[in-house]
Amino acid sequence: MLEEYPIQGRRAADISASVERAVGAGELRPGQLLPPMRELAQRLGVNPNTVAAAYRTLRERGVIETAGRRGSRVRSVPATTGREHFRVDVPEGVRDLAQGNPDPALLPSLAGAFAAAATEGDRTPVLYGDTPVDPELARIARAGLDADGVPDGPLAVVSGALDGVERVLAAHLKPGDTVGVEDPGWGRTLDLVPALGLRTVPVGVDDEGPRPEDVRQALEAGARALIVTDRAQNPTGAAVSAARARALRAVLREHPEVLLVEDDHGHGIVDVALHPLAGTTRHWAFVRSAAKAYGPDLRLAVLTGDAVTVDRVSGRHRLGPGWVSRLMQRALVRLWTGDAVDTAAVAASYGLRRNALIGALGRRGVTACGRSGMNVWVPVPDETGVVARLLHAGWAVAPGARFRLTAPPGIRVTVSTLADEEIEPLADAIASALGPAPARSYV
Repeated sequence: MLEEYPIQGRRAADISASVERAVGAGELRPGQLLPPMRELAQRLGVNPNTVAAAYRTLRERGVIETAGRRGSRVRSVPATTGREHFRVDVPEGVRDLAQGNPDPALLPSLAGAFAAAATEGDRTPVLYGDTPVDPELARIARAGLDADGVPDGPLAVVSGALDGVERVLAAHLKPGDTVGVEDPGWGRTLDLVPALGLRTVPVGVDDEGPRPEDVRQALEAGARALIVTDRAQNPTGAAVSAARARALRAVLREHPEVLLVEDDHGHGIVDVALHPLAGTTRHWAFVRSAAKAYGPDLRLAVLTGDAVTVDRVSGRHRLGPGWVSRLMQRALVRLWTGDAVDTAAVAASYGLRRNALIGALGRRGVTACGRSGMNVWVPVPDETGVVARLLHAGWAVAPGARFRLTAPPGIRVTVSTLADEEIEPLADAIASALGPAPARSYV
């Protein structure tokens, strides 16, 4: 019955806004079928073309999807609600390994860095028209990028890795374009791409990063852009190896017009070398975030790329926020140049916890992966059941549905705060939640 649909309006903009509000409020649920355009037009007393325009807007905004004669329905993960729909509510007394946060004990104190930056700001205030990138930050960032083999290019500063990815995609693509995304991959990226009106095509991932054949298929199918996480891939912990980087560069050279976006959000917490792909295609961007090593509230990332891409990103940034606070930039310079953080020790700490859990699971016949970063990915036959059983046993982990499109199910375990004495009990709980060994004979 059409009466069950809380959709109103006489203009396309009003109809689309009505649907979006209903999705955000939960009145239209993920996967729910929408009324056919002619039926809705008749009910609202408008031309079917008006409803068609509204549905087109909703598709471009990532709220609904259309499957030919099967009609239009709310996306399983609509952009208005995001993948937080899949988050686990952690009861009191349950050990939370689901949130994906760094270990607060390994984060530096920010007080000294910000105090010094503020003192400098008092001496030389930043005013409208000043350069948006702190010269000392640019010098240090460029030296680090050079050391890691990232090609030379102009620099911009953005508000975190995802902000950089969004700005680069918006600088080159138009609604309807297709983007190759890692699967499993970062849930917020999987939400962001359709929210920009872009289509996703999944690219499989193993321990060494995106699979070259999957990348080739995506690009040959018309993907205009490819997003790659170089290290500490979320949720699998994959890291692009030297051999994999060579194979991916060979594929990318066959498609020089593809936009390549690389995310190095794991900089400062990883114990594997960087093997960048940047410079293989005509347009590229490389984003290096400070959030994981210095704290999620330090919303700052350095972005480099080809001249056209960085110019477009910087120009659009000037028209909006203008710049990322130079106070934060100066504080990051002091964190980079001071002794508040031993990044090698931080990376080693995460590596020890990650490898210990993977080893403990392996001794129990449970396959798990996590080559870098702070997460371990465990393939499972039934996410809902495993997550529920672990929750009952006192452990909260993240369901894989937050991170995948077509990839097989799994769970993500964040090991950042895992204590030595917790590893064996956690491995026991995961093995028990999976059931007897014969039931785990899936790939």
